[in-house]
Amino acid sequence: MAFVCLLPQMSHQAAFMETDYDSDYYTAGVVEFRPSVLSQKDNVDSYVEIIGSADASEAEIIVFPEATLNGQSTATFVPHPEELIVPCLTDPNATYYEEFFVTLSCAARNASKYVVVNLSEKQLCTDTPEDPRPCSSTGVNQFNTNVVFDREGVVISRYRKIHLYGEPRNSTYLPELSTFTTDFGVTFGHFICFDILFFDPAQQLILEQGITDFVFPTMWFSQLPYLTAVQYQQGWAYAQNVNLLAAGASNPLIGSSGSGIYHGREGTITSVMNTGIGERHIYVAKVPKFKETRKTRKSLRSRRSVDPEAPRVLSSEFRMKQDYIQNYKSEMLPIDENQRDSGNLTQDICYDDTFCCHFEVAWQPLDDQSNSSYYYYRLGAYNGWRNEQNVDANYIRNCAIFSCTGPDIEDCAKLITDNAQPQVTFTRLAIDVTYPESKEYLFLPNTVLDNLLPLEPAQFEWSQSSTSNRYQHQVHFALAENVEVSNLLTFAVYGNYYNEVCTYKVGTPEDNLQCGYADEDNEGGTAAHMQSFGAWLIMPLAVILGSIRFKSL
Repeated sequence: MAFVCLLPQMSHQAAFMETDYDSDYYTAGVVEFRPSVLSQKDNVDSYVEIIGSADASEAEIIVFPEATLNGQSTATFVPHPEELIVPCLTDPNATYYEEFFVTLSCAARNASKYVVVNLSEKQLCTDTPEDPRPCSSTGVNQFNTNVVFDREGVVISRYRKIHLYGEPRNSTYLPELSTFTTDFGVTFGHFICFDILFFDPAQQLILEQGITDFVFPTMWFSQLPYLTAVQYQQGWAYAQNVNLLAAGASNPLIGSSGSGIYHGREGTITSVMNTGIGERHIYVAKVPKFKETRKTRKSLRSRRSVDPEAPRVLSSEFRMKQDYIQNYKSEMLPIDENQRDSGNLTQDICYDDTFCCHFEVAWQPLDDQSNSSYYYYRLGAYNGWRNEQNVDANYIRNCAIFSCTGPDIEDCAKLITDNAQPQVTFTRLAIDVTYPESKEYLFLPNTVLDNLLPLEPAQFEWSQSSTSNRYQHQVHFALAENVEVSNLLTFAVYGNYYNEVCTYKVGTPEDNLQCGYADEDNEGGTAAHMQSFGAWLIMPLAVILGSIRFKSL
């Protein structure tokens, strides 16, 4: 009986593998979704409609955003992926799992698609005896959880968010690394929203498991100058050189929007930043697989995010958070009111004695100088912890050119008002910075224009290389030759050091030695270290050779 039940799934998977496993690309859909706070049924019905829609017909995998499905009052149990449970078949009357969970298992099965959803999950505290933390009075833990259904509606993967952003949920006792493998030959890792700013699990999946493709449900609250949604999604995918399928909750009036599909160093395939009331829409694109031929696939890219005619996002339409840039060391870019002449500037901005940013900037005036309000700009540097309260913190070293609505630092990192206009076009933007080695770190190109979309890789130059001191890295970021930009909000190098553990020249000399850093600042230090190391090797080698000679006699 069990064998008969398995036959349909086996034949279906085999047929699909025959046509798609060796393809150079797969087809994915990410859903930008405006949730209903009053009707969970409305959310579920819309999910099912999108999964079965004509727009989604070509998609092999569909990703829905964070926190747009259910709430704590309808948290559901989720089976462990190793059990290979099909809620649609094992619990059709929803006696154990919540009804919406069974419905989505059936929807994935009916459409024969991989479906990734984010939901509120509950688990009995008695199911995790290894967790010594006190349990709630209800006897259950609640998690912010991704669930992956395969084409048969089987729960094949589950991930519980580690880095919570104020939501009243539990974090797992031990961080999870979650992946799943598809029948079209791609293994995905997944994580949720705020997790992307941390080493675990996002970068850990890349470095420890070699994952090249990620699904990323998010309800992102955009923040200038560095952390608007598509801006950071694209920069992260570029820096890691991975495919990223990001699905965003769509409620711009509270600052939430941003979905996209990104192909590593090739940039954006498709993306959207909504204004107004948001939308419920699936964005589908062919995604090149990471094989040796990936450099030949530029024709698959759309130009959606590079559209110079895209309208500006006005401050009245989008609620934008603001970074703590008053903590930065910054100086105004000397662009005069009603700028009539070209200008250029070469300048170093140092946050402290150990971290300096080198800037090269050139600009030309725009023809239209009729407005009374213009964009201002500052050059800035920062070396320290992110200052956001009551959430997990990470350590950053940033070099940036960012826009302002006035001459004071308090006027910066805001959306430009509708009556302000650019008065110059930048013909040269370049940042050079030397970064220290660390145990865990990531450097990203970080840009955003006043339409809340970033520059694309064809529009900039990026390089990262070791210096003569092997524990330092030189990063160069510049506009590409013959590229000009006038509607700029941010142009930056974002250096994320996560937790600042084992950073070169941070801490005592003993700390640096324990982290494996030799003292390369002392003249002859490296040579002396190598000479000492060589002498240490010669001694046992001489003993071994002597022993061999003695035995031969």
